[in-house]
Amino acid sequence: MKKKSRIILVIAVLVVLFIVCNNSLIFNKNHIKRPRLLAHRGLAQTFDIETVKWDTNTAAIIYKPEHDFIENTLPSMKAAFSYGADIVEFDIRVTKDKELAVFHDYLVDSRTEKKGMVSDYTLAELQKMDVGYGYTHDNGSTYPLRSKGIGLMPSFNQVIEEFPGNKFLVHIKDNGPEIGMLLLDRFNAMSESEVKLFSIYGNDEAIAIIREKYPDMKALTAKLIKKAILQYELIGWTGYIPKSIRNMEIHLPIEYAAYVWGWPEKFVMRMNKVNSRVVIVKKKGPWSGGFDTSEDIAEIPDNYFGYIWTERIDKTGKYIF
Repeated sequence: MKKKSRIILVIAVLVVLFIVCNNSLIFNKNHIKRPRLLAHRGLAQTFDIETVKWDTNTAAIIYKPEHDFIENTLPSMKAAFSYGADIVEFDIRVTKDKELAVFHDYLVDSRTEKKGMVSDYTLAELQKMDVGYGYTHDNGSTYPLRSKGIGLMPSFNQVIEEFPGNKFLVHIKDNGPEIGMLLLDRFNAMSESEVKLFSIYGNDEAIAIIREKYPDMKALTAKLIKKAILQYELIGWTGYIPKSIRNMEIHLPIEYAAYVWGWPEKFVMRMNKVNSRVVIVKKKGPWSGGFDTSEDIAEIPDNYFGYIWTERIDKTGKYIF
């Protein structure tokens, strides 16, 4: 009986050693010196995300501005790249004339001087609006960005023309298949090398349409990520990488990251090998937020070399570099 117990113990120890060695870089140290940066909506105004509900007018609760940049505009994207962003995220919505406008809300009410849905206006009409009109940090006593956003709402086409060769994460904001088909048309007009610069997240239907043509495009939806992480946790310890987590845009709260096999170096390396991108975010109430302060950056392991989500690329870029 004692001999049998010893055999079981030896087997258990060997299994543990296999899992530890197989999910770390004990014998293979990486030499990448820094993580990379993903700027949310370019360089934008920020607010206390923990107080936000799904229908909160975030333009009305910004912190006192430290700069004049407005989210989802060409100047904000240019600034983000200049501060070291490796990728810029932006939002798209369908206009009345079936163009793709770069704008976050489905209503124009909160940020512009007009009323109604984005889809009520043509692109030309939207581009006459002041996208800085509604921003206030003092309950409406002042509007520091008013008149500074006139004509600054770009189209998807204008973004790619302005920043050739740069990487983007496109947030597909509208529901339904139409926006997917319109975005697919834009990708079809690009070269293969240009398409590879884009990843997508948001609307399940739209993403399914695009990935039917471009199955290797990195994508993220709530449904996809839940399945991917679950399957990886079940068998990833073996070193096998499930198909469900390949070609993925993986946004992972740092609070949970330590629980994935191989965190951080081995996990990031595995994902890189299967064309998946690891982006760490911070849990802020029910939402995901960015790493925007030196205290936030201090939470990131020194040996992490994936991507960092940030709302303040102007600050985070300095902390990283």
